[in-house]
Amino acid sequence: MNVIETPLPGVYEVEPTVFDDDRGFFLETYRTSRYDDHGMSVRFQQSNHTHSGHGTLRGLHYQLARPQGKLVYVARGEIFDVAVDIRRSSPHFGQWHGVLLNDQNHKQLFIPAGFAHGFCVVSETVDLIYLLTDEYDPDDQHAIRWNDPDIAVDWPIEDPILSEKDKICPYFSAVPHDKLPTY
Repeated sequence: MNVIETPLPGVYEVEPTVFDDDRGFFLETYRTSRYDDHGMSVRFQQSNHTHSGHGTLRGLHYQLARPQGKLVYVARGEIFDVAVDIRRSSPHFGQWHGVLLNDQNHKQLFIPAGFAHGFCVVSETVDLIYLLTDEYDPDDQHAIRWNDPDIAVDWPIEDPILSEKDKICPYFSAVPHDKLPTY
């Protein structure tokens, strides 16, 4: 497995080793010891699978009381996946990193706790899997507007399909400091 450091410390692009032959392919999507060896020592508590259509944008979401680190990968299709550093104490506060994840490159994105996460679907449909370091808590949902001009994510789609909640998220500058992680 190849691990690529990104400009945001703690966020890694992971390229698993893929074994291809005329039958198809095989790859390990996760092995604790290999991720530990690369500084991604976490214990996953939950696994999610989402299916979305072209143009769907989900995010930028985060948790505060029960922060979730994530390991994101695509089983079918393609997304543009984004991590935004929202840790108030970070020198990279407000900066983002994005990467194309798809069923051909098999890349994964490891996002530690303290980051907002979002993605948009660039293929016809996508099946996205992500492992989480804490369980979902419906009372701990927070979000930042997907098109916030201070963050300025360069999304590869126009006029995304958004949930009603994502349409009305606050802009980054309007999020109270006590609603952002301090770690």
